[in-house]
Amino acid sequence: MPTPRPGTPVRGSTTGRPIMAAMDLFGRRWALRIVWELRASPLGARALLARCPGLSSSVLYQRLRELTSSGIIAPSADGYELTRLGTALGPALQPLAEWAVTWAQEQDDQKPGEA
Repeated sequence: MPTPRPGTPVRGSTTGRPIMAAMDLFGRRWALRIVWELRASPLGARALLARCPGLSSSVLYQRLRELTSSGIIAPSADGYELTRLGTALGPALQPLAEWAVTWAQEQDDQKPGEA
């Protein structure tokens, strides 16, 4: 599966709108977890594998290629690090994280069979 790019068809969108391309990229297994692990400092592949139990090396290297070619991470002397664009993802996701908490609370408040 090719790396999602704005303006080209991606999973769920034939138009490739930027939001859809981003959702495709970050919706891939382990992509957001890798970005999360790089939030504080650069890490090498071994360190990322150690922090992500269940992540295979083949999937890790695929995600590293995708995130690098997308400008989210970059190789560094210490492995991989977030770029300016990758660092900006944290504050961009904050409103979605807040919405998700509200959503989870409302799901907990609903009893089975209620809608």
